[in-house]
Amino acid sequence: MPPRWPRKPDRNDPAYRKLDDRMNFAVHVAISALINSGLWFFQTLKAVTWQWLPPLTAGWIIILLVHLTYISAIANYSETPSKST
Repeated sequence: MPPRWPRKPDRNDPAYRKLDDRMNFAVHVAISALINSGLWFFQTLKAVTWQWLPPLTAGWIIILLVHLTYISAIANYSETPSKST
């Protein structure tokens, strides 16, 4: 069951931004797992060695770790000041 948001979703709401960033990260992890496990499965199935597969997987893991570091340590989820024009 998907998470329910108790009020109207607004990107200016810090709690909503934090939840949205974490759900985006979960989607990226799922896509990475799907593609990488599929590639490794087909490499094993065909009994060939794809030399480019380990660096691709390592690079993708590094990108996911950078994304995780950003959403857990760097991102600022404080209130955004309202723009008065």
